[in-house]
Amino acid sequence: MSTKKDGIMVILSSPSGAGKTTIVKLLSKNKNFYISTSHTTREPRSSEVADKDYYFVNHEKFEKLIKNEEFLEYAKVFKHLYGTTRTPVIEKLEKGENVIFDIDWQGADQIKNKKLNYKLITFFILPPSREVLFERLSNRDMKDKLIVEERMKEFSRDVLHWINYDYVIVNDNLDECYFKINNLIEAEINNGSKDYDKDYIRKHVNKLTS
Repeated sequence: MSTKKDGIMVILSSPSGAGKTTIVKLLSKNKNFYISTSHTTREPRSSEVADKDYYFVNHEKFEKLIKNEEFLEYAKVFKHLYGTTRTPVIEKLEKGENVIFDIDWQGADQIKNKKLNYKLITFFILPPSREVLFERLSNRDMKDKLIVEERMKEFSRDVLHWINYDYVIVNDNLDECYFKINNLIEAEINNGSKDYDKDYIRKHVNKLTS
């Protein structure tokens, strides 16, 4: 049973390259949110730190965690497995700490479907345009043109899941995007008024997918 002293869960999802990981780190730093660290079977990028950004494990270890039902959610994304273990998350929430998740739409669906007794707020982050997304992906740790093309194809499928989130935010400017998310979280917690235009988002999605 959830109580007012329990922490809340905030999920940020986005197509690859839309900037959710940077925003997650800002929320953790400025609002003292605990970032749920995922397990993954992929190799670390040059900028990533093991056991901080991700727990990097092999397929055998990951499959063992699945078998032992230790995951709150897990999914296959770009041929690699990602998952959030349940115990650290529940422990933080029961101590009154807020937990933020940097996960894709598959994981978000799984957590929502579990109907845990903790307040859950979900955000989907979108790029301002396909051109900006392509530029961001090309400048990332992805020099392989084929990888960027694969991400762009996946984007066309991922963006369709925006409708399943509480809020969708366009990351045109990082500070403004963070500010909007922060204000919506505060409004949700305090039952305040919410500055959110769903019609604008619907039109933006249509532009991205047309």
